[in-house]
Amino acid sequence: IVYGSHPPFLHASLLKTTRRTLIGLISPSPIMDQSVWATTFVRVSSGGSLCCFNRGDEQREVKTMSSLLLGMLGCSLVLSVQAMYSSSDDVIELTPSNFNREVIQSDSLWLVEFYAPWCGHCQNLAPEWKKAATALKGIVKVGAVDADQHKSLGGQYGVRGFPTIKVFGANKHKPEEYQGGRSSQAIVDGAMNALRTLVKERLGGKSGGSSYNKQSSGGSKKDVVELTDDNFDETVLNSDDVWLVEFFAPWCGHCKNLEPEWAAAATAVKEQTKGKVRLGAVDATVHQVVSSRYGVRGFPTIKIFRKGEEPEDYQGGRTRGDIIEKAMDLFSDNAPAPELLEILNEDVLKKTCEDSQLCIIAVLPHILDTGASGRNGYLDVMVKMAEKYKKKLWGWLWTEAGAQMELEASLGIGGFGYPAMAAINARKMKFALLRGSFSETGIHEFLRELSVGRGSTATLGGGVMPKINAVEAWDGKDGQLPVEEEYDLSDVDLDEDLDKDEL
Repeated sequence: IVYGSHPPFLHASLLKTTRRTLIGLISPSPIMDQSVWATTFVRVSSGGSLCCFNRGDEQREVKTMSSLLLGMLGCSLVLSVQAMYSSSDDVIELTPSNFNREVIQSDSLWLVEFYAPWCGHCQNLAPEWKKAATALKGIVKVGAVDADQHKSLGGQYGVRGFPTIKVFGANKHKPEEYQGGRSSQAIVDGAMNALRTLVKERLGGKSGGSSYNKQSSGGSKKDVVELTDDNFDETVLNSDDVWLVEFFAPWCGHCKNLEPEWAAAATAVKEQTKGKVRLGAVDATVHQVVSSRYGVRGFPTIKIFRKGEEPEDYQGGRTRGDIIEKAMDLFSDNAPAPELLEILNEDVLKKTCEDSQLCIIAVLPHILDTGASGRNGYLDVMVKMAEKYKKKLWGWLWTEAGAQMELEASLGIGGFGYPAMAAINARKMKFALLRGSFSETGIHEFLRELSVGRGSTATLGGGVMPKINAVEAWDGKDGQLPVEEEYDLSDVDLDEDLDKDEL
């Protein structure tokens, strides 16, 4: 059977039923038998004849069967469907090849119907749509897309049913759904209302657009870097920073859902990595050169860029927490371990603790108690732990016992139990003390408990950071005992009191 279109209800069971019915009706004919119905069902673009093919592919046209098939199946099985709009109508036929030029790049207001030729509601709408197009000619553009033939264009704008009508106004990348009536008068009224809205927006200086840097109900998107064909290479590829880049389309529902999560993550990641990991966004419908270069086929597509390396696809979740976690992993993979600093003055303590979620402070024994080798052993343990926990972005500090007595007092260390360690949250003025051994295992257990929110904490003495003394940096050498002052005893008469009685 050769038919003109393939509506969804033309499924296998219907074809089998049709085949059996037609065999029963025409088998008495001397020119046909059941062998004729070992057929192949093929689709043609036009034509209304009913044809059948036998096993030898010998075609026999049976013109009289058209009326028989239509009478049997009724109007539900359409053998041929012609285009709903022609060049004589004022409705502009839109396709993927002309849609961007006619609609997206136009300054005009557009009403666009997405239809399917087999759709009964679309067939009912067609005469009203044509009347509205004629009435609006020269005022508002009216177009139509055969979304059954051009499925990609329908999918691009989230078309799920027919007919779907979209209003392309100030922001062509974010059309609005038409919700009005389906009569020509209702369509014209809806178009004029949309036109008045467009004019008011232009008077107010609004021009639409799809920039991530625009303000929206979700707040500022300033920390998402807007990337284009012109700035992509210089901003991303030539950067020493790590980049997560989202390729989006303004009409994409998943992209709209991701937008506030992406923006929130961008701000957090920029702050926590000191700008070493950045988040950017490319409107792939506008900047098609860079999007094509990286094989973007769906939206949103997220790729990770490191300098000198091929980009990789992001495979994580789409919440801000997922994005931040991945960004921090990328940062820690490429970042050196935090520097272990000696507390030499107030600025060192203040900057380290205020810039970090936690600052880990060790109070090491006096150099005379350990010597250089003993102290370096403790410092090596801290360096290894700083490397292990570097993605936490904690600060790491140390001081010598007795050098910062007010700090020790505020932590409750106070002159014994060295080496000691404390973790301070300067924002909350809380601290926790290491209770286990000052070793890789002991410190790891201590920090792991803190990482998951467990462990005993206390308020820092006085609720403020303690006063810090300015001290000289350790020179890396063994300590020296203080040189005692020598006294000359040659003039002292030690025998002058020898005649006195002792008690």
